[in-house]
Amino acid sequence: MPNKLAQQTSPYLLQHADNPVDWWPWSPEAFAEAASRGLPVLLSVGYASCHWCHVMAHESFEDTLTAAYMNDHFVNIKVDREERPDVDSVYMDVTVALTGHGGWPMTVFLTPKGEPFFAGTYFPPRSRPGMASFRQVMEAVVDAWRTRRQEIEESGADIARRLAEAAKHGPVAGLAANAASKVADEITPALLDTAVAGLSARFDARHGGFGGAPKFPPSMTAELLLRHAARTGDARSLEMVTVTCERMARGGMYDQLAGGFARYSVDATWTVPHFEKMLYDNAQLLRVYLHLWRATESPLAARVVRETAEFLLADLRTPQGGFASALDADAVPPGAPAARARPEEGASYAWTPAGLRAVLGEDDGAWATDIFGVTTEGTFEHGTSVLQLPADPADPARFAAVRTALAAARATRPQPARDDKVVAAWNGLAIAALAEAGALFGEPGWISAAEDAAVLLRDVHLVDGRLRRTSRDGRVGSNAGVLEDYGDVAEGLLALHQVTGDPLWLTLSGELLDVVRTRFAAPDGGFFDTADDAEALLRRPRDDSDSATPSGQAAAAGALLTYSALTSSIDHRLAAERAVARFAPLLSRDARFAGWAGAVAEALVAGPAEVAVVDSPELERIARLGTAPGAVVVTDGPLVAGRDKPGVYVCRQFVCGLPVHTAADVRRELGVKVAT
Repeated sequence: MPNKLAQQTSPYLLQHADNPVDWWPWSPEAFAEAASRGLPVLLSVGYASCHWCHVMAHESFEDTLTAAYMNDHFVNIKVDREERPDVDSVYMDVTVALTGHGGWPMTVFLTPKGEPFFAGTYFPPRSRPGMASFRQVMEAVVDAWRTRRQEIEESGADIARRLAEAAKHGPVAGLAANAASKVADEITPALLDTAVAGLSARFDARHGGFGGAPKFPPSMTAELLLRHAARTGDARSLEMVTVTCERMARGGMYDQLAGGFARYSVDATWTVPHFEKMLYDNAQLLRVYLHLWRATESPLAARVVRETAEFLLADLRTPQGGFASALDADAVPPGAPAARARPEEGASYAWTPAGLRAVLGEDDGAWATDIFGVTTEGTFEHGTSVLQLPADPADPARFAAVRTALAAARATRPQPARDDKVVAAWNGLAIAALAEAGALFGEPGWISAAEDAAVLLRDVHLVDGRLRRTSRDGRVGSNAGVLEDYGDVAEGLLALHQVTGDPLWLTLSGELLDVVRTRFAAPDGGFFDTADDAEALLRRPRDDSDSATPSGQAAAAGALLTYSALTSSIDHRLAAERAVARFAPLLSRDARFAGWAGAVAEALVAGPAEVAVVDSPELERIARLGTAPGAVVVTDGPLVAGRDKPGVYVCRQFVCGLPVHTAADVRRELGVKVAT
């Protein structure tokens, strides 16, 4: 019989709707139930494409004896971290503080007041060396709750107080200024040089990326480096991006048959991925490879742009015009007996030499084995290999035929599940990437897809002037949008406005940024991650560092700066400057965690260029190919108003030069590298 998750919109919660665990969604009613029964709360946080979340679910939450114990001794709450990043952020801080590490699934035990007293991540069904079983952990918690409840409640209250205190006095709190003059002392070319030098010291020159295993795609850091290279001419910055992007695109991180990137590599060489494919990664990487192509004319980057854009449209687009969150890492292995048909990680993607020959025949099979790096020992598990492409084959036609045949064969295998909820922020990232890529590559279908997603966000996610975080099947969820939703959606709409000239998107982005400035503002000039009327948690979340996506603070700053450049609004520029100033210490210490803030800072230092093109389609295309950091390019809107003579008008920080009329002048003014 379904539990209380059956009416939720989150695919992750719905995956648990038939568990024998009496799950509650996050709600006041759940905590009221805990208080009335005098029980602690077991909070479990994960997401739909999380491999170890599935493992713990199969091992524990689907087990009737384990579920019965949970139901008798706890009020059990299940949270989708992608729907409730605020809840996830608060309790992840606790988990890291108590255990020294974090991750998902996350398991936290709370008092009925929501105060945490014990936390961990994955717990196995049976104990292992150094790791207690899930049952042992629960029994210890139950025993402590019965015998030392007052002590536990006092401990939980103390943790909650410490959490709130840390939020007030974080490492970057209080650094923003109330005037632009202070910002000028914080965000300088010298600071950005220091940030890039720090990145260079951490760069893996052999394999690309930063640090060792596991390796995550450094999308935001790459944008910072590309903008730094464009502004300064620094060859080292461009080299770091070029090497990293090539290694990722040639390794197992990239789907060599259908395009699109996996979440991360478990090794330092980008060979074996964690196979889930996330919308946010692919949207950001689409833009990175687009900007790399714009800076270098790399054929590999151009191919990745096309294939990744087509992957988004083919595999993640929803019937309502939005983009689904992710494809799962797991699938049922091909040919597995029905009785043992448990999903396994990477089952859809791995190959053996015999498998290639079975699809392609002896000659093409042997050729494909060589070019894709498939070995008899295997590069993954059970003698299987992940496809790689160390070099472009000398016979493109043969390669295309082989890829087509293998992709068709792979499509007959059981496929990973799709998390089809639409997340506002991630769709904003996809809108920006597809709109810009469609304009530069002459693909109106990509622009149209970006428009469809923007319409869905406007018509479904915007409720009474406020964004909702998620929707599914055209039905909006109840969770309020957080700062990253507003920042990333505004960023996407501003990119769409520049490409289409439709003033609707400029107006709507301005309305969203008005909400940011009034509802999310912090006293020190930055922003909180939740609105002032959002649900009160143990603390009001405020995370300045990037994770898999730009921090809400950086996303808002970037959108505010772009809006300022498009509308000549000094107030929006000052708001962007104040927000970016908070990142100065983090940029100087380790820019890997402030990549998008650094990219916004590069645009601030460079201007950014405000480009109005009047009656000149040829010069418009050249202008859009410019590498000037954060440049805006429009053919309609406030920047064009009053300019009736054909040409390209370039302004920076509200100061304009004379119009230019030749391709050579536009190329020089905006740093165009691509031959036209």
